[in-house]
Amino acid sequence: MTNDETFPEVRAGVRALCANFPGAYWRELDAGRAYPEAFVRALTEAGYLAALIPEAYGGSGLPLSAAAAVLEEIHKAGCNGAACHAQMYTMGTLLKHGSDAQKQRWLPGIAEGALRLQAFGVTEPTSGTDTLSLATTAKREGERYIVNGQKVWTSRAEHSDLMLLLARTTSKDRVEKKGEGLSVFLVDLREAVGQGVTIKPIRAMMNHAATEVFFDNLEVPAENLIGVEGQGFRYILDGMNAERILIAAECIGDARWFTAKASAYAGERKVFGRPIGQNQGVQFPIARAYAQSEAAALMVAQAAALFDAGQRCGKEANMAKLLASEASWAAAEACLQTHGGFGFAEEYDIERKYREARLYQVAPISTNLILAYLAEHVLGMPRSY
Repeated sequence: MTNDETFPEVRAGVRALCANFPGAYWRELDAGRAYPEAFVRALTEAGYLAALIPEAYGGSGLPLSAAAAVLEEIHKAGCNGAACHAQMYTMGTLLKHGSDAQKQRWLPGIAEGALRLQAFGVTEPTSGTDTLSLATTAKREGERYIVNGQKVWTSRAEHSDLMLLLARTTSKDRVEKKGEGLSVFLVDLREAVGQGVTIKPIRAMMNHAATEVFFDNLEVPAENLIGVEGQGFRYILDGMNAERILIAAECIGDARWFTAKASAYAGERKVFGRPIGQNQGVQFPIARAYAQSEAAALMVAQAAALFDAGQRCGKEANMAKLLASEASWAAAEACLQTHGGFGFAEEYDIERKYREARLYQVAPISTNLILAYLAEHVLGMPRSY
């Protein structure tokens, strides 16, 4: 079974929902740099953003592969799941490492849509993807932690009620292992903004609601610490595998949207008395991008299956993200080239999707860092970073 045949009812439901949000909706948002509030609300009310939350807390209790199907279909329909996908991949940290009290407190509200867990505070201006070098600190004072520092590229912080925050609770020179001394907190942004948290939007190439977040003596209740103090990096790594698999699924959806768009136009557009799709110079890039995306889809399915089975999947998750992002970009290039000048016109939606697709070779982890990971941890080469 190919991955686009999995969870047929889920896929059909998502496609039907996305039909209510055509290109004109996204173009208007893009022009105004606005958040797709109506789209996120529709996904929430339909239960798709609670897919991974257990039924006991009001969710659907579905596996990660089902969440991947949701996001793939969103992008295949020409929509964009970036406005809400973090709620899926941050969920694992709370589900796996949160206490019973924390789950009871937060999960039902998230499942019903009363709370949004969209912000993921990890990246910093000076450390980037060198997470172990982050400088934001959280110092324990009685029954609270005092947080100081800065995060960057924290998407959707302005549209999130809660933030999953990674901060240093023990200085680097006082830990035995490099991966220790970092802790994860659930920050209630409804109370924190203006009381130690300042959020500033970053205007970027795509409408992604990116922000900088500043922490100035923010008080976080000790009960909001997730898991054991100092072990947060390990918890975040679990979530990063889920993140890469889900982002890869989005890329597969984008690739299929671009390929379908290009194929249709190549058959309809006539120049010099014949459809341009008769020309191999037009056919071959589209066909090659299709082959790339179908192969990448198999890796995404394999990574998701391993994750759902509770098996190690770092290698597969990274390869899925690498291959899917490259397949998506190849399809974007083929689609834009096929449409020629019309591909740059906003009304065709290609230039918007083209900008969106380019992001995923840089974030949430760059292609080069994935290659370095594979070289060292899979192929046994010397460490490069």
